[in-house]
Amino acid sequence: MNDPRQEERPDEAVPPALDWTYWLGQALMGLLLLGLLLSLYGAVPRKPLLREQIGLFVEARGLAYDHVTWALQALRLRLGYGSLNPEDLWDLPQQRAVVLAYRDLIRDIESRQSQLETLYGDPTLSPEQRRAAIRPLEDELARLYARRDQLAPLAEEVIQAQVSVVLAAEGLTLGGQPLPPVQYHASPLPWGLVVSPRDTIRMEAFVALSTDLPLAERVALEDAVAQAFGMSTLVVPVGGIGIYPTMVMETSNLVWQIEVVAHEWLHNYFDWHPLGWNYLSQPEMRTINETAASLAGEAIGRLVVARFYPELLPPPPQPAAAQDAPADSDQAAAEPPAFDFQREMRRTREHVDALLAQGRIEEAEAYMEARRRVFWEHGYHIRKLNQAYFAFYGAYADSPEGGAAGEDPVGAAVRELWARSPDVGTFVRRIAGVGSWDDLQRLLAQPEASSP
Repeated sequence: MNDPRQEERPDEAVPPALDWTYWLGQALMGLLLLGLLLSLYGAVPRKPLLREQIGLFVEARGLAYDHVTWALQALRLRLGYGSLNPEDLWDLPQQRAVVLAYRDLIRDIESRQSQLETLYGDPTLSPEQRRAAIRPLEDELARLYARRDQLAPLAEEVIQAQVSVVLAAEGLTLGGQPLPPVQYHASPLPWGLVVSPRDTIRMEAFVALSTDLPLAERVALEDAVAQAFGMSTLVVPVGGIGIYPTMVMETSNLVWQIEVVAHEWLHNYFDWHPLGWNYLSQPEMRTINETAASLAGEAIGRLVVARFYPELLPPPPQPAAAQDAPADSDQAAAEPPAFDFQREMRRTREHVDALLAQGRIEEAEAYMEARRRVFWEHGYHIRKLNQAYFAFYGAYADSPEGGAAGEDPVGAAVRELWARSPDVGTFVRRIAGVGSWDDLQRLLAQPEASSP
């Protein structure tokens, strides 16, 4: 794909006060969310009914995450600060200072939290020593949390506006404002319960769980759902959730956070188009959606960082061929090849798919456990490798090496359209109209899809 980066203009400030398109976007998103909620109570086929049953199973144990309360609180926060337009109060250096101060504050919080966990687990400390060391650290954390509560909304407003600048440059706005408006809030994220059939790899259900769920309770829930429904289950961490406003993990890694903000906004954008309407209708559609959001989200994030925080921009990833090229052929011949996670995971997925296609479920599960031990021995501490693992991670097929996606023609087709598109905006507009796997294949067959 051609480099989509626009000419950098570091003296350009973020957009002016939100105009009518902002409020139009808020209203339309509200109507869309209402329609989605109402659809849950309409006639549904067997598969959505099973998802609903699993959700009720989790709710009955008091482990489900309260999305509605979080979304209402986040939206109230965003609307309150959005009406103030704090990004208009500062010039570009001041905007940068706010965001970088927030990043440094989160870094301090992460450091203190790590120290606190160490103190709690240190077996050499007596109870009195532990209490004496913990008390001042907890007081310091309380002060940092209070400062974060003040600074985070301002930093988020600036980042939202900066992402909007890049979206406008890519032609993904109406009247200069994205629809829906870029709205996110950083907070602790829920865990996700992934459920897949045992005889095939397909995400049958995804249920958000409480943020503070201990590992023992996560494992117990996996086992309970697996036994009750005869399914493969796994509780996974997530980096963001595409509700509205979107939920993004709090982190001091500013580059990664901006990429996730863009990734989750793309899910909101796709919800207005056929690509989002059919997210759960076919396994292929989820792969198309997630792969497109991963490719475009990373590119948009890099454009934001290049424009506003160029000193933080990481180098582009090396092509696989360059990474594998030996510096010395004699030395390469003498040393065994390094363990390649993506390559080995792809081989694992392909063999599992073949076994499941033959109905050899128990053999496939025994094979996955044996392979998990191999990954563990090479430093990749995967707690559980099963059908649910591949159903979740296999949808992110943005890597040519395949990884958990295996021999997946869907991800390859999305990457092909990405490579043929001259810029991020063109790719997003093209892929947004895809409503089925057949649609994507037809799009790739059109002459205009071959023109950069």
